[in-house]
Amino acid sequence: MRQSLEYEEIILNGLEDDRDVLHQNCGQEHFERLFSAARAVCTGTSHSQAFDDLEDVIKISYDRMSKGQSGWWRRMHTDASILQALMLLNQLTHLQAIEVLDRAIIISGAMGRLDLIHTLIQDVQSELASPTTEGELPAPSCRLPTPEPLSSALLNVPSLPFPPSISSFRSQLSLSPFILRGYASDWPALTTHPWRSVAGTGRVVPVEVGKDYRNDDWTQRLMPWNQLLASLKFDDQTHAHVPEEILYLAQHNLFMQFPGLRADVVVPDYVYSGASVPNYVPPGNDEQLVLNTWLGPGGTVSPAHTDPYFNFYVQIVGSKTVWLASPKCSGHMYAEETPAISNTSRVDVFATQEGSHDYPAFWDEVVPGAMSTTLQPGDTLFFPPGWWHAMRANETSFSVSMWF
Repeated sequence: MRQSLEYEEIILNGLEDDRDVLHQNCGQEHFERLFSAARAVCTGTSHSQAFDDLEDVIKISYDRMSKGQSGWWRRMHTDASILQALMLLNQLTHLQAIEVLDRAIIISGAMGRLDLIHTLIQDVQSELASPTTEGELPAPSCRLPTPEPLSSALLNVPSLPFPPSISSFRSQLSLSPFILRGYASDWPALTTHPWRSVAGTGRVVPVEVGKDYRNDDWTQRLMPWNQLLASLKFDDQTHAHVPEEILYLAQHNLFMQFPGLRADVVVPDYVYSGASVPNYVPPGNDEQLVLNTWLGPGGTVSPAHTDPYFNFYVQIVGSKTVWLASPKCSGHMYAEETPAISNTSRVDVFATQEGSHDYPAFWDEVVPGAMSTTLQPGDTLFFPPGWWHAMRANETSFSVSMWF
């Protein structure tokens, strides 16, 4: 591993360069605590006090970010996390150091330090005693049985016989959902490199705990990546430790955390076609593209909701039942009243019609025009912004979504 002092000096020099802007945006007191701890780490003095100061800066930064004051607080959180991880390495607590670095990626996005953190994690993993295959995601499943049709959708999502041209997609086909069966079958993720050895030792990921984020008992936590995989049933896995609680890695950019995965997926050219609708605002990052992964056991459900972006949704492992309805149906979807989930319906679209008396307008007005389908490994689903959609994993499932 490169000398840890090299990493420490990078952080210290960066803090010196950005002293004024960090003073202005985060306050002199908080900055000076971070800067003082950074100097102590570099000189090897007052480690106990420095560690406590870094922990305080991490907590304060997290509190500010949770209140919407992100910006430079993300940088404070990131730098404090890196310094704390370096202190843990000096104490030979490698796995704890990796967890701290993963938290920086997950919580603050590793602002301005993502490449440095990736390199540091690789260096730490190379220092561990022996290579490991923990954290491998088993190979994709073969084509799986198709579940019974949904009673909440009378139509099928159209399947195109071949991929459309860019011009026809932009001018016509980008206005409504369609499926390209087997479109992603030649991705490395499904062929030569089926998501093996994606992480290495000690990585942690965010998971949702609970069946449905609308329920009061739903929560989130961080857990070891290899522990999550061990809890899932895969075709080539002889046994799995299936927990009583439902664990779901949902809407997480695993590619940012594990950059080696990015080469295993192929972003379709349609994403860069300039497709748009009136008043459309694409994702705000430089690439105007957001990649997310979805990994969980059979039975995990994303309830009917809307998103503001175009979406290509690719199935990698297992099969998934999808329900779709036009934005024109919004007045009959019984949206949640809580502002944070007002884009989510109260209707369980995977239930039978026996409960139709609870939401009569949904069954009368939405169901006749709603669509459903089952995605198999390699299938790619497209749908425009504003469309109501719900997903249900029929067995252990791994999917990738592309917002653009």
